[in-house]
Amino acid sequence: MGRVLIIGAGGVGQVVAFKCAKLPEVFSEICLASRTVEKCRNIAAKLPRKIQTAQVDADNVPELVALIKKFKPDLIINVALPYQDLHIMDACLETGVDYLDTANYEPRDEARFCYQWQWDYHERFKERGIMALLGSGFDPGVTNVFCAWAQKKHFDRIQEIDIIDCNAGDHGHPFATNFNPEINIREVTAKGRYYEDGKWIETEPLSISKMYDFPEGIGPRKIYLLYHEELESLARHIKGVHRARFWMTFSDNYLKHLEVLQNVGMTRIDPVVYNGQEIIPLQFLKSLLPDPASLGPVTKGRTCIGCLIKGIRNNREKQYYIYNICDHESCYKEVQSQAVSYTTGVPAMIGALLMLTRKWRGNGVFNMEEFDPEPFMNELNRHGLPWTEITF
Repeated sequence: MGRVLIIGAGGVGQVVAFKCAKLPEVFSEICLASRTVEKCRNIAAKLPRKIQTAQVDADNVPELVALIKKFKPDLIINVALPYQDLHIMDACLETGVDYLDTANYEPRDEARFCYQWQWDYHERFKERGIMALLGSGFDPGVTNVFCAWAQKKHFDRIQEIDIIDCNAGDHGHPFATNFNPEINIREVTAKGRYYEDGKWIETEPLSISKMYDFPEGIGPRKIYLLYHEELESLARHIKGVHRARFWMTFSDNYLKHLEVLQNVGMTRIDPVVYNGQEIIPLQFLKSLLPDPASLGPVTKGRTCIGCLIKGIRNNREKQYYIYNICDHESCYKEVQSQAVSYTTGVPAMIGALLMLTRKWRGNGVFNMEEFDPEPFMNELNRHGLPWTEITF
């Protein structure tokens, strides 16, 4: 049905490749591309059918354009670094190809999320007659769809949204991150931010926390308030919401290591001179930490990501919780990746599936919650991310 170019050969790229390869009726031809083509070939060797591989520098628009013209995809799935989103979108504009990503753009020299950079492409994509789907991962992504589902099925008006992300897994390393260390540490060390009554309120990093009792035996865990990109789009598209927050769990061990690394300057993103050369401390630290793609064989436990939503239904207050639980070891058995990669890669494949089958369609730049949530919710159950609802 459609030709898809996957850009990025990390843990998430591996999951996307596996999941697309299992659906030849939708993804008729697949090309996996990365700066390091050997990574692509290693993933391709594991798949249930043959795919193409290619080398491309996602920071180089002419290189991207040349690959797109050679492979002729119907859709590009961007699971490279967030710094590269705009370059890939530029290449899509030049070649007239649809675009999908899992995380919004952020500049290399500033730890800051903002959708406006990508929203500014809307008119150009619309005029070109192509579509961009932003944030088709889990959070952002599934969490946005959960909110749209709640708005459609459970509430007359949503008032409060709390997105709560728990990784109750254990990889056995003294310190490691479950996705790209550079992106993870930039996110966690940035100031917190949440939406309330039409304003954005900023907090010091990890300064607000509380206990939350997670379902299905995971139990009580401390959650910390962070800023996450889906808050920006939900505040814009879920009409009437007056508060939206994002929370995540961290182990004491993770936070202690992070504190020490910050104190000695290893999380800095500005260049420093070492032996006559400029280096970025955080990028050097990344080179020392375990590759997240290598954590699959050793990670045990589960993730639990969901939305706690409050609002009005039939003139009465209602509280509703929708979540997914994903098992690290089960994910590894299926796609040889741990659950953090799985929960991002599967929704990327589903978003691509809905675009190629034209169940989600439009010209311009869109966030997940702007489309009918029902087909996406159905595909989550079919492809390994079943969800559970609780009404209080």
